[in-house]
Amino acid sequence: MIIVLVGVDGAGKSTAGRLLAQRLTAAEYPATFTMNRSGRRSITAWCKRRSIQPPVVLLDAIETSIRCINVLASHLRAKVGSGVLIMDRYLYCQVALRRARGLRSGWLLPFLLKVLPAPDIVFYFDVPADIAYCRVRRRAADTETFEHLQAFDAAYRELKNFPSFVVIDASLPSEQLVEDMLQNLGVCGLGLQ
Repeated sequence: MIIVLVGVDGAGKSTAGRLLAQRLTAAEYPATFTMNRSGRRSITAWCKRRSIQPPVVLLDAIETSIRCINVLASHLRAKVGSGVLIMDRYLYCQVALRRARGLRSGWLLPFLLKVLPAPDIVFYFDVPADIAYCRVRRRAADTETFEHLQAFDAAYRELKNFPSFVVIDASLPSEQLVEDMLQNLGVCGLGLQ
C-alpha cells in the first residue's frame, strides 16, 4: 500500500508521517516512511553562502530531477518490499510548486504520474497560510514567504487530481492528524485502523 502526504511547507507532513508509520507498525502493519526531498533547502543554502542567484527555471530543473529520483526510489522500495509505504511529498508537490512559480509542468512529471502506480490514498494537509508560515519560521530550517505559501496552496487546489485527495485539517496537533488519517484509511476500505 502506498500512502502519500502532500501540502505546503509547515503543514506538518513529516511529523505526522513518522508518527503514522510508528502507529501502523505498532498495530502490526509494517510501515516505512520516506521523505522524497527535492534538495531545495540544501541548494538554497549553498547558493546563499556563495551569493549566487540561479534562474528559477534552473533551480526548478535541479529540484525536479532530485524529487523524481527520490520518488522512483520510493516506488522501487514499495515494489520489492512489503507493508505500507508512506511518502512525504510526491510528484504532485513538484507540479504544484512549478505552478506556484509560474512555470509549466513540462513533460516528465505528467509522464511519471501516468506510468507510475497511483497511490492508494493521498492526504492533503490543509492548513491556513499564517499557521504554516509560523511553523516554518519556528523550525528555522528554511524560509518561505507568506505569499509563496498561499500561492502553493492555491496551486495544489488547481491540480486535476486534487478532487481525489483526502483533505484533512492540518492545523490540529500531529496525534489528531494521525487519528484522522487512520480513520480515513479504515473508512476508505483500505483495511487499516
